[in-house]
Amino acid sequence: MFNIGDMIAHPMHGAGVIDSIEERKINGCTRQYYILKMPTGGMVVMIPVDNCEQIGVRSILSEAEAETLMDSIPGIDAEMTPNWNRRYRENMQRLKSGDLTEVACVVKGLMARDSEKGLSTGERKMLHSAKQILVSEISLSQKKTSEEVEVRLTAAFA
Repeated sequence: MFNIGDMIAHPMHGAGVIDSIEERKINGCTRQYYILKMPTGGMVVMIPVDNCEQIGVRSILSEAEAETLMDSIPGIDAEMTPNWNRRYRENMQRLKSGDLTEVACVVKGLMARDSEKGLSTGERKMLHSAKQILVSEISLSQKKTSEEVEVRLTAAFA
């Protein structure tokens, strides 16, 4: 169980800080929820406390782990299938895994595809979401602004 003030990562929304733990009644069922405040965009995510493990919620990377990830980005192999449906499903699986190396692979692959052939609207949204997931966690773990992290990520993916 996490506590108020803990920094955690949600696989599909990125990293944030637990602002509070509240009891809410939704669809006739009373449960406890983590109220997660995201550092960018001001989004608030409610996560059921008893489903955290199933969803894939975890503590954020340490500063050293985030640095190791940043250093590994240029060497990530981002081969993607040419079939749009299959590529989209594979990339969605990678994002849902919660593994930031897999998320970086999605970003790198979609950025490469965008520069070669362009992206569909769905893939453009996926690229934006994947970047936000990376930026939110790295900026929290390294105590840097999202702008600083984005500049560094852009250089690493180039």
